[in-house]
Amino acid sequence: MQGADKGTANRLDGNDLRVGLVQARFNDDLTGRLATVCIDELLALGVQRKHITHVTVPGALEVPVALQAMADSDRYDALVALGCIIRGETYHFELVANESGAGVTRVSLDHHVPIANCILTVENQEQAEARVQEKGRDAARVAVEMANLLDDLL
Repeated sequence: MQGADKGTANRLDGNDLRVGLVQARFNDDLTGRLATVCIDELLALGVQRKHITHVTVPGALEVPVALQAMADSDRYDALVALGCIIRGETYHFELVANESGAGVTRVSLDHHVPIANCILTVENQEQAEARVQEKGRDAARVAVEMANLLDDLL
């Protein structure tokens, strides 16, 4: 929910963390801005630029396979999925939203690597525009917080 009470985050120290970002190019203007905001926030949290890997894929359905390749490499403490699915006139919106989300979750659970899912699913361009800043920042913060939490738990 936009502007929701998210509580207080724990351990937002990104020093020594390696983070991989997978950005869907479909709706590239929006997803490019999501990536920029996310990277800026990762840097602000202490993640070194050289420890951020940013790749692009054609669309949201391709995001999970790139995340899986990154997770298979064991080089990342956290991953981020970036995309934007805008409802159209057909059932395709539901298919892409559901399958990309399920794929991201499966990779995270199968590999025990936190993945901040920042694939926006919105009704229109205006909703997407309204979410880019907050959700891009949130994705970076979730990735760092969860990487530190899993480090403590495992």
